[in-house]
Amino acid sequence: MAKNKFDAEDDGRIIAPMNVDGMPWYLNHGKQSDENFPSNVKEQLTPSQRRAFMFGVLKAILLIFSVYFLVFFLFLLFCSKVWFA
Repeated sequence: MAKNKFDAEDDGRIIAPMNVDGMPWYLNHGKQSDENFPSNVKEQLTPSQRRAFMFGVLKAILLIFSVYFLVFFLFLLFCSKVWFA
């Protein structure tokens, strides 16, 4: 018989709740919460953090847009110089 290689004690925390709507074992106990993962705490960003966040988002959007633009430009260049020449 195989020995269990994990020697952990059950401390009662819920890591991944398996209580899913529609499943035969579903029990409606209300919202389950864990003291280690509070869902009602909202972090407020300072103006400099918000500016840095928006700048990072803008850089990511511009990077994706530039890749699409480069591919489109290379396709047009290919069509005009090679394919339709």
